[in-house]
Amino acid sequence: MKTSSKSAALLLAALLATTALSGCSWLGGDDAPAQEQSEGMTEQEFFERIEASLDSKNWRMAIDNLRLLESQFPFGKYAEQAQLELIFALYRTGDYEESIAAAERFIRLHPQHASVDYAFYIKGLSELSQTQGFFDSFLPTDPSLRDPGTARDAFATLTEMLNRFPNSRYAADARKRLLNLRNVLARAEINVANYYFKRGAYLAAVNRGRFVVENFQTTPAVPDGLAVMAQGYYRLQMMELADHAVRTLAANYPDYPALNSRGEFDYSMALAKDDRALLDRITFGLFSGERPTAYDTRARYNVTYRDAEKIDPEDAEQTPRSLLNRLSFGLLDNDN
Repeated sequence: MKTSSKSAALLLAALLATTALSGCSWLGGDDAPAQEQSEGMTEQEFFERIEASLDSKNWRMAIDNLRLLESQFPFGKYAEQAQLELIFALYRTGDYEESIAAAERFIRLHPQHASVDYAFYIKGLSELSQTQGFFDSFLPTDPSLRDPGTARDAFATLTEMLNRFPNSRYAADARKRLLNLRNVLARAEINVANYYFKRGAYLAAVNRGRFVVENFQTTPAVPDGLAVMAQGYYRLQMMELADHAVRTLAANYPDYPALNSRGEFDYSMALAKDDRALLDRITFGLFSGERPTAYDTRARYNVTYRDAEKIDPEDAEQTPRSLLNRLSFGLLDNDN
C-alpha cells in the first residue's frame, strides 16, 4: 500500500508538472517569436510580428520581444522605434518604474530624436499614474491627500516637455494634465496648512498659505491660501498682516464663506470636513476642546476646473497606428 501510494503521488506530480508546462506554452500563444523561433528572421519580420502583439494589446509578449529585438538588432533601423514602443508597453502594463527608466534612457541616448517628445510624455504619464491608488478606479478618492512627490515629478516632466516642444501633438493633453496637477499640488499645501493649525504651528501654516498664493496663482486653492494666511497671522497676533490678507481675500473673492457682507473675516468659522476624534463625536462634543480651524472651499471654487479634474488616463492610448505611422514616429498618420 505504501508503494502504491508513493507511485500514485509521483504520477500526480508528473501530471501536474506536464499540465503546468503545457499551460505556459498555451498562454504564450503563437503570435510572437520565442528566442529560438526568432533565429533566421529578418529584423523587419521580427518587428512586424511584434507589431501584431502591440495591436492586439498583448503587452507582456510585446515587451519580451521588444527587448529581444533590441538585443539581436541593437543598431538596426527599427531599434529606436522598438525603444519607444517598449516605453509605452511598460506603461500599459502598469510597470511605471520600468517605463520611466526606459523613457529616461531614450531621452539620454536620443535627445534630438523626432519623437523624443513622446518619451517625455509617457514618462510624465507614468509618474502621474504612480500618484494613483489601487481603489481609484472603484471609489472616489482625494489625490491631494497623498504624498505629492511623484505628482511633482510628473509636473516637472510635462513642464519640460511643453517648454521644449510647445507644438508637440501631445501638448494639448499635457497642458490639461498640468492644470490638474497644479490644482492637486496647491490643494496638498492647504491640507498641510490645515494640519499645522491642529498642531498649533501657525507660522508653518502661514508659510504654506503664502506658498500657494505666490506659486499657484489661478488655482482654486488660492482663496483658501489667503484664508490660511489671515488665520495664521491672527493667531500669531500679527494683526496688520492678517488684515492685509483679509482685504486681499475680500477684494478678489468677496463670496468667500468666512467673509460677511462687510468683508469682515470670521476667524472662528471652520470650512473643512469635521475630522475630530471619535470620542468627541460619540459624546456630542462634551469632551472636545477648541475645534481647529481648517479651510477647504473646493465645492465652491473648483467648478471652473472640473473638466481638468476628469481626465481619463486612457486618453494616453492612441488609436491603432498603421505600420507607416509607427515607422515615421507619428509624422505620417493614416489620414495623410
